[in-house]
Amino acid sequence: MALPQLASAKFELTLPSSGESVEYRPFLVKEEKILLTAQSTGETSDVLRAVEQIIDNCTFNKLQVKSLPMFDLEYVFIKLRSKSIGSQVEINVTAPDDGVTQVPVNINLDDIKCVKEVGHSNNIKLTDGIGIIFDYPRIDSVNFTSKDGGEEAFNIMKSCVRQIYDTENVHEKNDMEDQELTEFLENMTHDQFELVQEFFNTMPKVKLPVKVKNPKTGVEGEVVLEGMNSFF
Repeated sequence: MALPQLASAKFELTLPSSGESVEYRPFLVKEEKILLTAQSTGETSDVLRAVEQIIDNCTFNKLQVKSLPMFDLEYVFIKLRSKSIGSQVEINVTAPDDGVTQVPVNINLDDIKCVKEVGHSNNIKLTDGIGIIFDYPRIDSVNFTSKDGGEEAFNIMKSCVRQIYDTENVHEKNDMEDQELTEFLENMTHDQFELVQEFFNTMPKVKLPVKVKNPKTGVEGEVVLEGMNSFF
């Protein structure tokens, strides 16, 4: 005789990048095992692959997880964590007045928002006639084993290029030679490169402002937590 089947509650969330409504369930013991196994290695890449698999399982394999911007992936996982284990989390935050003292703070994961900066655009105009359209970084955009931060940042930028256009043509990423794209990006001026960096600096992020009171000095300040790692 077959054992009874345990039913899971279903919820909905909205993807920050697209506004698409996504159905999901809390993660179960089998998903917790996946995450704990990945965490035991101490490797960021293993943890993110586990997060990817858990999201895929808990959204009924209906999301193209590898195609999600990183901020979507982080947002979805935080929502899963809230419904699965609980929304209240205690974390240590560095007091902003001395930059050293660790202060335990209780946060509510349901208060976390994915924030898009005012004026943010993925259309970067390098000159009056030439520009780049960017996609957002995805999980496959990042090489977590790289030791060269500068080279890795360049590779992420290159992987996120969708189109390069001028007054006459639009060049799709798939039609570009790898070396040709590398040379184009390397020939940007410092000011043009800063325009590109602004795209990455202002792209949507999961954020939560929290009040922190330093027990040693009595000074209260605010810290803005950003990114999934800040909340666990």
